[in-house]
Parts: sequence; C-alpha cells; structure tokens
Amino acid sequence: MSLTKPERRQRIRFRIRKTISGTATNPRLSVFRSNKEIYAQLVDDVNGVTLLAASSREKEIGKGTNVEVATAVGKLVAEKALKAGIEVVTFDRGGYLYHGRIKSLAEGARAAGLKF
Repeated sequence: MSLTKPERRQRIRFRIRKTISGTATNPRLSVFRSNKEIYAQLVDDVNGVTLLAASSREKEIGKGTNVEVATAVGKLVAEKALKAGIEVVTFDRGGYLYHGRIKSLAEGARAAGLKF
C-alpha cells in the first residue's frame, strides 16, 4: 500500500512534531507551503498560542521568484521576532524536505538574526 503525497507529508510531520515543541522563550518556527504562497509562524505550544506570523501575502514582500519570496518571508518573520524579543527558535519544516523554498526561508531568517 503506497501513500499519497499529502499522507506521506502528514506522517513525516507527525514524526517531527513528536520531538519538536515550542515554548514562550524558544518558540517553534512552523512553515506551511502552498502552491502559490508560503507562511511562517512562531508558536508557543505550551500555551497553544501563535506569537506572530508572516506570509508571502503581506504587502512588504513584493514580487519575485518563489525562492526569493520565501527568503523575504524568512527575513520578515525574523525582524518581527527580534522586535518581540525572541532570538532563538526551533525550526519545524512541517514535513517538507529541507530544500528549495523551505531552505531559503530558513536561510533568510538566519541572515536576519534568528538562531536555530
């Protein structure tokens, strides 16, 4: 029995989430990738709260290739996090391969000053 692509991603996502968890001081940087957009949010799993979010739909992002836009989203989420006093996060790739848009978002966040 072979799994569909979404089912396989969901299995990987659950396996990652068993070990990764976010707190108020060290939130989880959760990434969601759709065909058109990319979203990132910082989550405090202890209290079940989203601390802040950024996405490619925001006006500050602008246009470009998917990878360029993902890098800009990473930088934006890092800037918001540093303003909120958060410097260290745990990266949650959400079951996606660490490649392409996911990798560029992570590198953009690191370049803007987030540590993970």
